Amino acid sequence: MALTGFELGSDIKRAPLNIALVMDQSSSMSGEKIERAKEAAIMAVSKLSANDIVSIVTYDSTVQVLVPATKVNDKSRLYSAIEAIRAGGSTALFAGTSKGANEVSRFLSRERVNRVVLLSDGMANVGPDTPKELGELGKALAKKGMSVSTIGLGLGYNEDLMTQLANYSDGNHDFVKNSADLARVFDREFGDAMSVVAQDVKIEIICEEGVTPIRIIGRDGTIIGNRVTTRVNQLYSAQENYVILEVNIPASEDGSQREIATVNVKYNNMATKRSEKSKNLVAVRFSGNSESVKNAIDKGAYESAIEQIANVETQRALELRDEGKVDEAEKTLYRNASFLDKAARLISSPKLSRQSIESKDEANAVKEDKNWNESRKAIKAKTYKRAKQQERPK
Repeated sequence: MALTGFELGSDIKRAPLNIALVMDQSSSMSGEKIERAKEAAIMAVSKLSANDIVSIVTYDSTVQVLVPATKVNDKSRLYSAIEAIRAGGSTALFAGTSKGANEVSRFLSRERVNRVVLLSDGMANVGPDTPKELGELGKALAKKGMSVSTIGLGLGYNEDLMTQLANYSDGNHDFVKNSADLARVFDREFGDAMSVVAQDVKIEIICEEGVTPIRIIGRDGTIIGNRVTTRVNQLYSAQENYVILEVNIPASEDGSQREIATVNVKYNNMATKRSEKSKNLVAVRFSGNSESVKNAIDKGAYESAIEQIANVETQRALELRDEGKVDEAEKTLYRNASFLDKAARLISSPKLSRQSIESKDEANAVKEDKNWNESRKAIKAKTYKRAKQQERPK
């Protein structure tokens, strides 16, 4: 079932930002990469207002705070600091992220959007360098009220590390193959930050007696008995977020109706600057007529559920490919394509049809060794975006 908790309007004054821009300046960033990165950073900073807080941190073998956290009163100073960045050295990614978070901490506030934006094109090779260690850092920062968005540039970075860091803080992740696309990605990232309408969204689903929660699909959370809890760090204006929960419901008589769950949502409303709550009941009707069931399908909710189920299988196919089980990975993705195609035909969904074709393309990609590094990064980024519902309204 798809559970929706509350609605927030999009026509509100934006919340001020508290953002640290953390940029890789290791030797692998030399040349066009660093120049494009600086251009994108300057463009992003130009969008900030005097009420925003920004800091600029760079890292190679060591970490440098080019601009300590400060209000955006003198943009020319910020532009000059960015222009002065030069590439050289190794990649102290963990230390760079930590230093950026320290700068954000100086002005940490529930009334601000607190975010670290990390750019890297290489492997972390100074300090902690495993996905688990970076994931733990992301988890610790999320508890403080920060999110970390990661941007992987080129084909040399560790996508597992970057997605783990973003995942545990509920941040965004982007794979940028060509440095020319950095401006677009930075623009979207800063635009997202400027459109946050709610933070620290805590969701509790209490299933009625006899209704058994099985799994949360596409999002981390906990299930204890009949109680399900999960959270969303930040919500954006004009965005619909959802939680897909698989449940087991006892059969009931044709035509009957019953409540199956209560949804409690608590969040920090960035417009009212207050902690607010919402409560909703979820009910279902039963029918023994398959045509009636088909006609009653909520197309949007059904698409979202199918998308998340298929996304979990794509992630499983990646794990199989990593284990060297190429044939199993290929079969999993072809089964996924059939699953998506069948669902697409049931509700005449072009979106699911496109995803079915994508799954076939991915099945072909797992068999190729030559381009697998690039394909893996692209698939990893795509599954991450879908799980986190990163797609924004055009």
